[in-house]
Amino acid sequence: MTKLYNVVVKNRHVEGGNVAVMEFESANSSLLPKIEAGAHIDVHLPNGMVRQYSLCQNPNDVGKFRLGILRDPESRGGSVSAFDDLKDGMQIQVSEPKNLFPLVKSRHAVLIGGGIGITPLITMAYQLAQEGTSFELHYCGASPERCAFVDEIKHGILAPFTTFHFKSEGASHREFFQSAIQDIDKDSHIYTCGPNGFMDWVINLALTQNFPEQQIHKEYFQVEVETGGDAFEVVAQQSGKIILVNAEETILQALAREGIEIEMSCEQGVCGTCMCDVIEGEPDHRDVYFTDEEKASNEQILVCCSRSKSARLVLDI
Repeated sequence: MTKLYNVVVKNRHVEGGNVAVMEFESANSSLLPKIEAGAHIDVHLPNGMVRQYSLCQNPNDVGKFRLGILRDPESRGGSVSAFDDLKDGMQIQVSEPKNLFPLVKSRHAVLIGGGIGITPLITMAYQLAQEGTSFELHYCGASPERCAFVDEIKHGILAPFTTFHFKSEGASHREFFQSAIQDIDKDSHIYTCGPNGFMDWVINLALTQNFPEQQIHKEYFQVEVETGGDAFEVVAQQSGKIILVNAEETILQALAREGIEIEMSCEQGVCGTCMCDVIEGEPDHRDVYFTDEEKASNEQILVCCSRSKSARLVLDI
C-alpha cells in the first residue's frame, strides 16, 4: 500500500496565467522524504480525485514538495480542482514520491520540455548542475508570459545551461533541433516531457538520428486510451472468481462490479498504480507505462486500460 503523508499547502501563487505553483509541508511530526529527480507524487484532491504531478524543485530542498499544476481546459476534473480548490493553509494527503522518469548516469544529458512539461526537467537540471554533470536544458513554449518558472531559471543557477524557445520571440524549436541534434554526442541521454505530439516529435527526431531507444526518456501526463474490444474472462485466482469483461468495460470496472477493488489513480495506463501479475493468458497491452520488453514478457498488466488477446486471463488477485 502506498504511504500517505498529511501535508499543508504553502506559498501558492500563479505563474504564466494558468499554472498554480505551490509547496506542501508536513502537517504533523512526520518528515517528508528527500526527493529524486524525475519523481512525482499522487495528490488526493478536494473533489475526491487522485492525480499525479511531477515534483519541481531543487532536490536539496528537503522537507517540502513543490508542484507546478497547469489548469488544463481539457481536464477530466483533476487539474481544475488542483488549481481552483487548493489554497494556502489547506490540509490534504499526498503519496510518497514515486519515480518512473529517473535520471540515468551519462556524460551528457539533453533536457527538452514543452510548456508545463518543464516541471520534472527543472528538478533534473538542478541535480545535474550540483553533480557537475554536463547537460543542457531547453524550455519550449508560446511566450515567457504564458510559462511558469521563467524568472527562476533566468536568474538562478540554471541560466547558463538553458535555452528558451518561445514562439512569441520568433523561435522555432523544430528548426533548432533539426540542426542542433546532429551535433549532440551519440552517448548523450535525451529526456523529454510535454504535450504528446511534442514528445513524439522529439523522440522520432532522436531515433532518426540513430540515438538508441534506451537513451531516450519520456514522461506522459495523459494519453488517449484505446477502448473497447472483444469480451473475455478474467480469473481472479486469489478471490476465486471468474468474471466476464464486457466489450465496452475495462478490467478494472469489471473487477469492481464483482467487489474486487484494485488501487488505481490515472486510469490512462500512465502511472502503474493498478498493476497486476499475470499467471496465464496473453494481455493486450494498451498502456505507456511498461517498456516494450516488459510488454513482451506478459508478466504484468495495467487493468485500467489493457485487455486480453486470449479468451481467458488469469490474474494473481
